[in-house]
Amino acid sequence: MTPEQIKLVQGSFSKVVPISDKAAVLFYDRLFEIAPQVKTLFPADMTEQRRKLMSTLAIVVSGLSDLSSILPAASSLATRHVAYGAKAEHYPVVGSALLWTLEQGLGKDWTPDVADAWAAAYATLSSFMINQAYGRPQAAE
Repeated sequence: MTPEQIKLVQGSFSKVVPISDKAAVLFYDRLFEIAPQVKTLFPADMTEQRRKLMSTLAIVVSGLSDLSSILPAASSLATRHVAYGAKAEHYPVVGSALLWTLEQGLGKDWTPDVADAWAAAYATLSSFMINQAYGRPQAAE
């Protein structure tokens, strides 16, 4: 990620924070709409899960300018996700739901540059987490 992309992610996230409860609801509603099979991985009462999502996003977004500071926590989170039943193929679906949610929440402030910055941030972090949780993909034989 470029320094400019980091600034775009951080600046746009500051506009989502005031609507974080609504954003979390939008995110999980969208996730369960596009990937209903993952709903069983979550508790029936999503209140705490939504709070954890927004808290984790806040930590990640603030740590983007010093990525090495958040990688240990991301590694731990990736390992916990495996225990919950998450699979590598879930990451792109989660990313899609996240970007959609941000687009809804930011409205006119969701520009192509902001979208690219968030996509880069998610790709960076999700690639790291997939590698930590599942190891490097093995070459096809």
